[in-house]
Amino acid sequence: MKGIEACKLVELPHIQDERGSLGFVESGEHIPFEIARIYYLYDVPDEKVRGAHAHKNLQQLVIPISGSFDIELDDGEIKKTIHLSSPNQGLYICPMIWRDLSNFSKDAVCLVLASEKYDEADYIRDYKNFELARSQIQ
Repeated sequence: MKGIEACKLVELPHIQDERGSLGFVESGEHIPFEIARIYYLYDVPDEKVRGAHAHKNLQQLVIPISGSFDIELDDGEIKKTIHLSSPNQGLYICPMIWRDLSNFSKDAVCLVLASEKYDEADYIRDYKNFELARSQIQ
């Protein structure tokens, strides 16, 4: 079973010239999965927290397209908070990691590349159930 140590910051390639910047991500090249779904968060009100769940199988790359936010990762034993503020850097999150996203700047846009299509059965939305599921696979 993987823990927080498997969640890594990923430097994303970009091209910059006098016309501006272009960033990109390629499946299997910059992330260890094929992209099945893309979604994004924006206009998150002050003091609100997004996430508050874990996934049984889903892998994700979280990219701050604009602005900044924090992601607290929790594998049931270790907690770690990562501040994301550059569109040239994403955070890879492996399965079975509880995540809370908070401290969104007013201009924040959080892009998420996901390894699977939406499946409610893959979500663990209760922390006690997350702890139980982690203990059963150790």
